Amino acid sequence: MTLSSSNPAESTYQNPLIERYSSREMATLWGPNRRFQTWRRLWIALAESEKELGIDISDTQLEQLRAFESNLNLDVAREYERIRRHDVMAHVEAYGDQCPDAKKIIHLGATSCFITDNADVILIRDALRLVARRLAATIDTMATFAAQHRALPCLGFTHLQPAQPTTVGKRCCLWTYDLVLDLHEIEHRLDTLCARSAKGTTGTQASFLQLFGGDHEKVRQLERRIAEKIGFEKTYAVTGQTYPRKVDAQLLDALSGIAQSLHKTATDIRLLANRKEIEEPIEKQQIGSSAMPYKRNPMRSERICALTRFVMSLQSSPAMTAATQWMERTLDDSANRRLVIPQAFLAIDASLVLMQNIASGFVVYPKTIEHNLAKELPYMETENIMMRAVEAGGDRQDLHERIRIHSREVAQRVNAEGKPNDMIERLKNDDAFSAVSFDTEINPLDFVGRAPEQVDEFIEQEIKPIRSRYADQESLSVEVTV
Repeated sequence: MTLSSSNPAESTYQNPLIERYSSREMATLWGPNRRFQTWRRLWIALAESEKELGIDISDTQLEQLRAFESNLNLDVAREYERIRRHDVMAHVEAYGDQCPDAKKIIHLGATSCFITDNADVILIRDALRLVARRLAATIDTMATFAAQHRALPCLGFTHLQPAQPTTVGKRCCLWTYDLVLDLHEIEHRLDTLCARSAKGTTGTQASFLQLFGGDHEKVRQLERRIAEKIGFEKTYAVTGQTYPRKVDAQLLDALSGIAQSLHKTATDIRLLANRKEIEEPIEKQQIGSSAMPYKRNPMRSERICALTRFVMSLQSSPAMTAATQWMERTLDDSANRRLVIPQAFLAIDASLVLMQNIASGFVVYPKTIEHNLAKELPYMETENIMMRAVEAGGDRQDLHERIRIHSREVAQRVNAEGKPNDMIERLKNDDAFSAVSFDTEINPLDFVGRAPEQVDEFIEQEIKPIRSRYADQESLSVEVTV
């Protein structure tokens, strides 16, 4: 059977990162209009800098270039590329058609990577800034939740087995701190990102040295001026034809780091939803299953895990690209980078939007948390009981062994027979613990140590500086499609 559609867009594959997941802001940043306007911005920066350093370029030529910086003729460029089989030269010719007086000086002395690589670092810089803002917003939201529940005791887990209690707020701080470390890494990548600027065909600047009649200082000035015009204080010290592909590998390491943190947090949320302790928000009309109307699936957390797993899978591509750039460069990086870098940013953007949305609407069930903790608290109390028995003259090793045996018997009673935990009653009836007073009621807060205070200190030391750094950033709330 042949399916047909009156809408051509419905007949071809659409990238779900654009259609379903990422924000419009990130999708637009990596779109063709933004990219090709950036190309033209670079041609203008090149021509302006060359004129400032004495190359015969007229004001009229520059005015034409500026007049069509944002007025793109992409259909013309596509036709040139079909004929020329070269994207940069196709856009040179399309730009030249609009700027006939300036046509002969467009791309003067430059190689294709002057355009593509400098445009890439501009787009990467802007995308990193957006990711940093999203990280800061997510961290802020999660820290607010942590503060609200700083002293709500809950069962801790190690090996996914019951362990010493913690608090809901302290657990949230664990999630948040991973993202804080990720933010530091993103900020580091921003601080160390450089322009490629005017490095020439194989990085030797030979074409520019010829253009300036052998004047090395003017070539150095050209490089600095272009970098400043596109917003960079530094250029890469040396390059081949491209900026070091090591930079892309480090970039994906940082994005993968965010993915790892979000995946871990989303997985924890899914596990807590299974225990009916904490859930992500659910829309009033949301459907969890087409077959089971009662289902409350953690759909947002599951989507985060799916998207972040995709980002982590991308991490190896730039590493392999960097490792296989023969001599001054090979072109097998191009298609891979067109896919990997934008899609990694799009998926991370979508995941951070989802996590901020979840954190802003966490549903907490304190009674269930209390109930689940109460079932395990008698085990936790045994350590205190043992210490009090030792203080009363008992043998620590003997007491430890007695508690171990009782614990095994209690576990059999609870797990196999479905009966209540009677650990404390057993110890009361054990002569080895006769000197211990059992009159004090078990208080969960006695077992969480400094967890509430750690939440306070974490917010003071780690979160407040982030809130201060990003205080002037505009709101980043995005409507989430379930």
